[in-house]
Amino acid sequence: MLRTHTCNDLREHHIPARVTLCGWVAAIRDHGGVTFIDLRDHYGVTQVVLHGIDPPPRESAVQVSGEVRARGAETVNDKLETGRVELHADTLNILGATKNALPFEIADSEKVREDVRLKYRFLDLRNQTMHDRIVLRSKVISYLRAQMETLGFLEVSTPILTASSPEGARDYIVPSRRHSGKFYALPQAPQQFKQLLMVSGFDKYFQIAPCFRDEDARQDRLPGEFYQLDLEMAFAEQSDVFTVAETVLTNLFKHFTDKPVSSFRRIPFAEAMVAYGTDKPDLRNPLLIRDLTDFFSDVDFAAFRGKPVRGIAAPTAGQSRSFFEGMLKFATDVVGMKGLGYLTLSDGELKGPIVKFLTPEKQAELLQIFSVKDGETVFFICDKLPDCNKFAGQIRTSLGERLDLITRDRYEFCFIVDFPMFEIDEETGKWDFTHNPFSMPQGEPSEDVLAYQYDIVCNGYEITSGAVRNHDPEIMKKVFAIAGYGEDELAAKFGALYTAFQYGAPPHAGMAAGIERLIMLIANDENIRNVVAFPLNGNAQDPLTGAPGEITEQQLREVHIKLR
Repeated sequence: MLRTHTCNDLREHHIPARVTLCGWVAAIRDHGGVTFIDLRDHYGVTQVVLHGIDPPPRESAVQVSGEVRARGAETVNDKLETGRVELHADTLNILGATKNALPFEIADSEKVREDVRLKYRFLDLRNQTMHDRIVLRSKVISYLRAQMETLGFLEVSTPILTASSPEGARDYIVPSRRHSGKFYALPQAPQQFKQLLMVSGFDKYFQIAPCFRDEDARQDRLPGEFYQLDLEMAFAEQSDVFTVAETVLTNLFKHFTDKPVSSFRRIPFAEAMVAYGTDKPDLRNPLLIRDLTDFFSDVDFAAFRGKPVRGIAAPTAGQSRSFFEGMLKFATDVVGMKGLGYLTLSDGELKGPIVKFLTPEKQAELLQIFSVKDGETVFFICDKLPDCNKFAGQIRTSLGERLDLITRDRYEFCFIVDFPMFEIDEETGKWDFTHNPFSMPQGEPSEDVLAYQYDIVCNGYEITSGAVRNHDPEIMKKVFAIAGYGEDELAAKFGALYTAFQYGAPPHAGMAAGIERLIMLIANDENIRNVVAFPLNGNAQDPLTGAPGEITEQQLREVHIKLR
């Protein structure tokens, strides 16, 4: 063995044992003839004292041997678990020398440009905060597995090489060497396979599933690949999935954090879009949006005439004029609104540019709608749908942040339910699936039917999506017909499911929770790439390995591809 202990093992009871440690030289302090180094490994840090031994370059991998001694009273470091002892080394072997200048200081790597951090990710991950996030990721996944097994779920792996199918995002495609001109696709999700498992007679399935989607990155979304806790239940309804989800997620967050975890409210999609301006509401923000369309229907104000209007009351007492100018600039320059109206109650009187359009009776009605108190302001948002709701949601979020109204020391969960089954595609002008094409409609299929689809949202992030599945071939034909798929096309694109459902498919339901988003919330980090060991950058590239890269002409020929 190269070591007798790790760098977090040594305590006072080890004095005066002779031990051997291995690790990286994290810091060097030369005190004239005596050199102190901080030796770091996966487990922790130990101070090593070198007498007459030249220290190697920082971040070299070394082996040191010597005697464990007590630190002097003035040098005890209670911030370290090993801070009351030190190793007086008489032997040092360099196992792997640092031969180049470090591209950044390890302790400050989080302040470095992301492209540099990703190029030298193996150094970035030596930063203790980054290292701890990857350890946390492993513990979270292990805990989730244990939770699912406790609840009677069976882990089953599903294929990575599969067939391309229209599931919402772009596929990553893989050319076939043996079958000229044909392609596999990497799975966007194990959707069809987990449903086939239910038809196969398995009762409760789960998987920590890799998913691949060729879509652009966002702050809370990884490009390329991500993992999800995927589950499906046979002979189950929506409430059964909700019970499992609430149990597992509540236990998870209580196990890994000290923050309060809310109960899971159920909010219909239509209500969420009006009250919060989004189907991913941050319930830590106490501000609510109200529909003022009817209120303004008899007000002679041309800017609001015949259009949806939303209002938000916010406590703005003590805010200067620059606050309101900043909100207006945010609305016009960032959100893209034409303007932002507002009225402030000051000394019992409404004041603002549009007050002249409101009769005393309408002013009193407005105050009653919002229960406005002195020093509060009502902001008005007006535009066509769905922009009106979206804009109001962005104004609500901005007000919550600028007025410091968001309670950040808690987790607020909710189920968003009753999604519309269909929506008009802005590009084609045709009906398309809003959410998941495999969902069960809540009644006879039609353009305005709701679906048994649901998301779980936490602190403004969608962390879980799921549905009661459509297991009836006749209903499936009607649903897909509305989206423009004939029975032949349905059978061709979703042949496995369509065929399986002819052989006694059970009612089933499930969901999938994004692993990275869960960990990001638990770690209180706003950058999802920080909870992945080797992520792609925002442009779906890997600066470390150079992916995606070119391949040889021979490789192209083997898979029957010619570039153009």
